[in-house]
Amino acid sequence: MSKPEVKNKIERLRKQLEEHNYNYYVLSKPTISDFEYDMLMKELIRLEEQYPEFLDKNSPSQRVGDDKTNKFQQVDHKYPMLSLGNTYSEKELIEFDKRIKKIIGDSFDYVCELKFDGVAIGLTYVIGRLKQAVTRGDGARGDDITANVKTIRSIPLILKGDDFPKEFEIRGEIFMPIEGFKQFNLQRIEKGEVPFANPRNATSGTLKTLNSSLVAKRPLDCFLYFLLGEGLPYDSHFENLQKAKEWGFKIPEHMIKCKNPDDIFKFIEKWNVERETLPFYIDGVVIKVNSYKHQKQLGFTAKSPRWAISYKFKTEQVLTKLLSIDYQVGRTGSITPVANLNPVQLGGTTVKRASLHNADQIELLDVRIGDSVFVEKGGEIIPKITGVDKIQRPADSQPLIYIKNCPECGTKLIRQEGEASHYCPNESDCPPQIKAKIEHFISRKAMNIGGAEATIELLFDKGLVNKVSDLYNLKEDQIISLERFGEKSAKKLIETINNSKQVPFQRVLFALGIRYVGETVAKKLAACLKSIENLAIATFEELVEIDEIGERIAKSIIDYFKNPANKQLLQKLKESGVLLQIVESAETFDSDELNGMSFVISGIFEIHSRDELKALIEQNSGKNTNSISSKTNYLLAGDKIGPAKLAKAEKLNIPIISEEEFLKMIEK
Repeated sequence: MSKPEVKNKIERLRKQLEEHNYNYYVLSKPTISDFEYDMLMKELIRLEEQYPEFLDKNSPSQRVGDDKTNKFQQVDHKYPMLSLGNTYSEKELIEFDKRIKKIIGDSFDYVCELKFDGVAIGLTYVIGRLKQAVTRGDGARGDDITANVKTIRSIPLILKGDDFPKEFEIRGEIFMPIEGFKQFNLQRIEKGEVPFANPRNATSGTLKTLNSSLVAKRPLDCFLYFLLGEGLPYDSHFENLQKAKEWGFKIPEHMIKCKNPDDIFKFIEKWNVERETLPFYIDGVVIKVNSYKHQKQLGFTAKSPRWAISYKFKTEQVLTKLLSIDYQVGRTGSITPVANLNPVQLGGTTVKRASLHNADQIELLDVRIGDSVFVEKGGEIIPKITGVDKIQRPADSQPLIYIKNCPECGTKLIRQEGEASHYCPNESDCPPQIKAKIEHFISRKAMNIGGAEATIELLFDKGLVNKVSDLYNLKEDQIISLERFGEKSAKKLIETINNSKQVPFQRVLFALGIRYVGETVAKKLAACLKSIENLAIATFEELVEIDEIGERIAKSIIDYFKNPANKQLLQKLKESGVLLQIVESAETFDSDELNGMSFVISGIFEIHSRDELKALIEQNSGKNTNSISSKTNYLLAGDKIGPAKLAKAEKLNIPIISEEEFLKMIEK
């Protein structure tokens, strides 16, 4: 490759890794397996080492994955909370052992532990009481989630005995046991909620919930596996954990001391087989040097300790032939390439299709029609192609050229800056987009038009419904003429369509399928702006002031109302009697004490959670906003308030009130 090509590839890899970091750590919705991620990272590191002129201090290779959110107070770690280096190779483990022995000699022990698939946490105890719980964050700072962690019953609030240090930190992993996860997901499905993809996602999503009473209802557990601080009982890792067990901590029982790589490999082999018998998920084994003195000698790199490494189990992988590629068009126009495979058994099921994500992934893998490809279940859920056996590649193989036009309507595809996927912009006339929008519109959480789900394709193919507003023009005799419909079922469908005209405005707004406007965002917009007319004329600045509305959402809303087809659609829905405004009489408030007032909340509070305070503001006719402006009436400030918000409030002379002062305002 030429240097410009290398530079472009490095930039693409960085963009991909940042996107995957965001999906994994912030959204808790990983789209690739750990193995795929690690391979991308290794390729980036290889190129950066080979071409140091392109190294950037802000590259993903130079930082720990970041799970901070803007919901919680940020806290500096007293001791950096770094991630471990990963390997999938026994050869690399032997090299790790050689590097260790070169520095500290042969007289030392390793400790082998299971690598839990959960969320890392650091717990600080002062005089035997839990003071603070902080997530990994970016390694230097994390989220203070103490209130949530206190609901986890396996984490002691007060320690046993009296021989613990005055202050110390213990680190571990919060996770959701397999059985608890299954029951939790069943409950979500029964309530009509989307189930979590896996226990790690459920754990991460739960810990980012602001209402600790909800966290308490979820089956979280925690193993603790590392002590830090002054005056620890022993100068060794294994022995300190045994002592911590006496203080009341839940310490992993499956851990052993090892003398050499052979012992380590036996431990790895044992748990690679027996992990299926555990009541929780593990994804590998962690190997640490036992002595703190030796750990100090070995030190750290910018990202990880030199005295520890994790050996990760490979996800089950099979080799099969790639027969062809389909390009699927989603509701928002996003194009997803899907591989059609020679059927193969994987994880107890027959796999015929696998995701290829996007054009970048296809280019990175250099996957071609006719290739023998490696398939695995990313996150043990969705089958994905992770590599190509190029030795078996046919001699006449040609590089795959990604499509330039929509496979359904022929419109030229676009790819917006910062986006991983290509899009078909023809949202008004592209058949799969139209059908998907109608299906979303009638779904239970949106307009709840029962009985139409299985009929949309038929109604669309017959030309009876080409957009959601057409549903309200349907007549019984048109439906009776359709296959599988009789007089009774046709009448019931018309009845449910008519009933949907009473669906509250916030659900109608969600049903419209505006990009990035989910259920929660739709509720916020409806509560603040009251009608579709107000939303249509809202400026970018007005939108981002609304609680939880960011720049991306605001831009998407403005773009939606610029489209003449969308304006025409809304006019037809209005003429059909669909509710496009809040019905004031349907709103119930505890009082109107805060009518016309807007609040910004920042900090940690003693009596109520931030979510509860926001609810109290809305129940008393007030309005929550994200950012401080001249229109803000009050800054409701708790402990550890954000310094930027405080400075701006003082600059604009916005009154700053405490939780107690706020509660007095609504006492009546």
